[in-house]
Amino acid sequence: MKITDVECLVLDGDYPFVIVSTDEGITGYGECFRRSPEVSKAAIDTVFRPLVVRKDPFQTEAIFDLMLKAGSVSGPPGALLTAASGIDIALWDIKGKALGVPIYELLGGMRPGREKVRVYASSLVRDLSPTDEAKRAADFQENGFTGYKMHSAVPGAIDHPADHTVDSVREMRAAIGNEFDILVDVNSAYSVHHAIEIGKALEDLGVFHFEEPRPANDLEGLAQIADALTIPIASGEMIYDHFQYRDLILQGRVDIIQPDIVKVPGFTEFQKIATLASAFGIPITVHNTQPILSTVAHLHFCATSPMTPYAQEYNIEHISIRDEISVLKEPLEVIDGHIAVPDGPGLGVELDEAALKELASR
Repeated sequence: MKITDVECLVLDGDYPFVIVSTDEGITGYGECFRRSPEVSKAAIDTVFRPLVVRKDPFQTEAIFDLMLKAGSVSGPPGALLTAASGIDIALWDIKGKALGVPIYELLGGMRPGREKVRVYASSLVRDLSPTDEAKRAADFQENGFTGYKMHSAVPGAIDHPADHTVDSVREMRAAIGNEFDILVDVNSAYSVHHAIEIGKALEDLGVFHFEEPRPANDLEGLAQIADALTIPIASGEMIYDHFQYRDLILQGRVDIIQPDIVKVPGFTEFQKIATLASAFGIPITVHNTQPILSTVAHLHFCATSPMTPYAQEYNIEHISIRDEISVLKEPLEVIDGHIAVPDGPGLGVELDEAALKELASR
């Protein structure tokens, strides 16, 4: 089998989807990280497509190495590796389809009880009052979710006085009780000393994890915060390979790592990060803001990995390619806070070609 074409479609002007075709009529689909979709498309069209066409899609490691080397001299790793993610996911989709098995079988097989994956509701809205945050968390609790992540603080600012993280968590805890997970993501908006101060208040309120109090490249700052607090510190959404995760674990001393399969990139690198997590006993809670193929890919990984014991992220905000025109013929469903792992060949989902064309023309 040989790859005959690689195409990147930007859906609704925002979501890069990758289509890899083969000479045996098997097509694989992947998704790239949604920011800077025009950069991902350009990288795929001009840098990666010439490398991948005519290659054997089963040679995922060799193709990954080619993309990594090309990316290292063509631009910033983040921009290039997020583009490579869509291709890698599509190659694994092809392998599963060719062999007639789900990707989770290729990753080692589904673990007992992982036929469905528990997810928490993740909100990207930052302008809700503490009262409205509490009401929203209560609504999610009533709809079967067992956890809710708020994105708080003021992004791009440090220790901004408008931050009301603690007040919001206090209101939520009063509204939903103690048997519901609250997760707090501040996207690096605190200094070290303020993060410790806020973290201690969050500990008292029983917050499940405290995400990205400092940037992932401030390893010393993260280590100071992690050492000062008992609340788990989570980080990793803004790094892209297992070498950076090694440093995050060893030098940043975080308690939970958060790789994102449309960033790291793809199943090939994700497995290396999972091996690191296993070696150091660090659990994984995936970063996942894209509820289509990114979510499907994460489901396959979570079904096989012992390092994913917690609820995983699921974006509940409005997404046009899910909530207006679904690109999946059978959309994913969240039932009682869980999503079933697709069990068809490859990714196990079928894309709506008509929807893809309509969304790509927008």
